[in-house]
Amino acid sequence: MSPTPCSSLPRQLDSMEALYGAPEAPPPRGALEWILWENAAYLVPLAQRTACFRALKKRAGRTGAGLLRARREELGELAAAGGMHPEARVEKWLEIATTVAEAFDGELEAVLARPLPKARAALKRFPGIGEPGAEKILLFTGTQALFALESNGLRALLRLGYAAEQKSYSASYRALRTALAPLQTRGTAWLQRAHLLLQRHGQELCKSSAPRCDDCVLQTQCPGAK
Repeated sequence: MSPTPCSSLPRQLDSMEALYGAPEAPPPRGALEWILWENAAYLVPLAQRTACFRALKKRAGRTGAGLLRARREELGELAAAGGMHPEARVEKWLEIATTVAEAFDGELEAVLARPLPKARAALKRFPGIGEPGAEKILLFTGTQALFALESNGLRALLRLGYAAEQKSYSASYRALRTALAPLQTRGTAWLQRAHLLLQRHGQELCKSSAPRCDDCVLQTQCPGAK
């Protein structure tokens, strides 16, 4: 089966938006905020993650140094509000703040101006940030027009036939990035919208188990539909 032409995706995204409504961007803005957002909570509803992130952001300050000055008990209370494994998250927060201070002289935002490979490598030094996460940060900070994908969006695109699933997640991710590269000329705002709509679609209908194909507006266009 040959891949679905990427020219089909804009219309499919319009159908998703008609179903779910226009997506709302998450609250983080800069690179450090995005790293804190990814590590703020664990398996909790969005509202709970947002509340934990806002408290963590306030404590961290612009450079993250506030986390190093905070009492561990205080950080533990913040982490407990964000779900399971609070002790592990406190360690990650301290690692983030230490890395910003020692590896980036307290100025992490400057890495966004680096060429893509160097910016991506710098962001991958932080806990919880792999290649997809680094590219998402570069996309949502408006730095790079990349078709950054997370697991829900990746699954939906594979089922829609934009690339064949590979033996590893990273290989599937790169296959999709290659197939969808022509759409990157549409710019960061369009790509952010695509990311959020595909994420929502994977969470609500195109689930990893028991996908709700009968409710999907793309059922007749999807090679992976039941």
